[in-house]
Amino acid sequence: MITRISGKLVALPEDTATLAIDAFEYEVLIPGFTRRQLQMRIGEKVSLHTIHYLDGNPGQGRVTPRLVGFLSDIEREFFEMICSVDGLGVKKALRAMVRPVPEIAEMIEEQNHKGLATLPGIGAATAERIVAKLRRKMSKFALMVVKEKAADAEMPRDLLQEAFAALCALGHSEADARKMLDALLARGKRKFTDVGAVLQAIYEDAHS
Repeated sequence: MITRISGKLVALPEDTATLAIDAFEYEVLIPGFTRRQLQMRIGEKVSLHTIHYLDGNPGQGRVTPRLVGFLSDIEREFFEMICSVDGLGVKKALRAMVRPVPEIAEMIEEQNHKGLATLPGIGAATAERIVAKLRRKMSKFALMVVKEKAADAEMPRDLLQEAFAALCALGHSEADARKMLDALLARGKRKFTDVGAVLQAIYEDAHS
């Protein structure tokens, strides 16, 4: 199983990335949002977290080994979950992922069927199946944007995760907990040493 590949990015033809490694060039299938992230990196060394699968009909002896790649392991994990939904294979899931993982995860978590149905190849029926199967498994993916903001605000990610868990334990939904943390971080850099301080700041801001 090939789970990661690193090499010089030499081309981005349509829905693939071509990586040069020694005397070989490897073609890796990528979704639209990953392609946008790589457009300014042609000529640089990149690493892709990959899924290795066989494309074709094994019963007829017509199979082609392929790689699907992402810039992080959590994006790869999200893709594998999307592929587990009935009616969504690798090719259809790749075509659908034109928006960043956190945005799609948030639509699933908030049961935004109409938003999901606007993704390429995802109609109303498929959107219903995606939400039904995955909506309770999206919190860590939807939290990715908040974690990026936490890094900018110099808040340790472990503390952010603890605060998220504490808010959920206090009765807030995962979506509301994420929005509360997002709002706190958007107010500017503030140093927090423990979960209690984070919660106090959230509730003080909410009543100010």
